[in-house]
Amino acid sequence: MSDDVEKGAGKRGLLRELTKGFITTNPLLVLMVGLCSSLAVSTRVENSVFMGLAVIFVLTCSNIIISLIRRFIPEQIRIPIFIVVIASFVTIVDLTLKGFFKPVYDRLGVWIPLIVVNCIILARAEGYAYSNSVGRAAMDGLGLGMGYTCVLLIMGLFREFLGTGKIVFGERALVDLGSNSMPAILIMFPGAFITFALLLALLQWHKARSKTGEEEG
Repeated sequence: MSDDVEKGAGKRGLLRELTKGFITTNPLLVLMVGLCSSLAVSTRVENSVFMGLAVIFVLTCSNIIISLIRRFIPEQIRIPIFIVVIASFVTIVDLTLKGFFKPVYDRLGVWIPLIVVNCIILARAEGYAYSNSVGRAAMDGLGLGMGYTCVLLIMGLFREFLGTGKIVFGERALVDLGSNSMPAILIMFPGAFITFALLLALLQWHKARSKTGEEEG
């Protein structure tokens, strides 16, 4: 019986690690890290998808490797080792996009190599993977990566659709209003700040409503 209870508690713990990245520790809306790349690349849904997948891959894989070797990493050189591990996975992403998705690679440009020093990746390596088990580190990386991607997708949808009147993936328009009268400012950099501010306001409203509900209950 006690083994079943421990297994159940362990599964719930892993589930919490996975889901926390969506709201409670969302890297963009709560931790406020990785903002530069998210504001820059979220001009299109396609960009957001590929950048999100790249971050999920690098964050999850680097968390797993760092957690596996954490007992063998000398304290004095842990940061350089973290960067080498992260850079290895970023190189895989960089070469894959360059070889198979060249148009996306050209649009994302320097933001792919800069994942190496992305605050999200380094913060989770230093603050979490270095001191937790492989399972928890993997769920942490996957959850925060998915939370990051969700916010990026919402920003990309808002900016591309309201800025151009269409959603284009590859060479195919998934949605096309056939109108050129949309406010182009939304797809430019001010649109990123407007979208991000609206998402922050929505999150704060959700937190305030949840807190009120708990107090009344």
